[in-house]
Amino acid sequence: MAKESMKAREVKRAKLIAKYAAKRAALKEAGDYEALQKLPPNSNPIRLHNRCKLSGRPKGYMRQFGISRIDFREMASNGLIPGVKKASW
Repeated sequence: MAKESMKAREVKRAKLIAKYAAKRAALKEAGDYEALQKLPPNSNPIRLHNRCKLSGRPKGYMRQFGISRIDFREMASNGLIPGVKKASW
């Protein structure tokens, strides 16, 4: 389980990215890189990291479901994800 502070930090970054998205795009279009550097570093979309919605785990993230591989496996085994079942052959 990720620390609550790490989850909160990611939420804060997402808000900053949304806030500065238009301004960042306009500055890039104009080629004003000095003004771009003056924007907050966390307003850069590169800094956003995908995290599991349930546990906050940063690694082993499955984009299609928005959760980590561990939570996915557990939920699939319990039949909580429609259309997913354990393979057997």
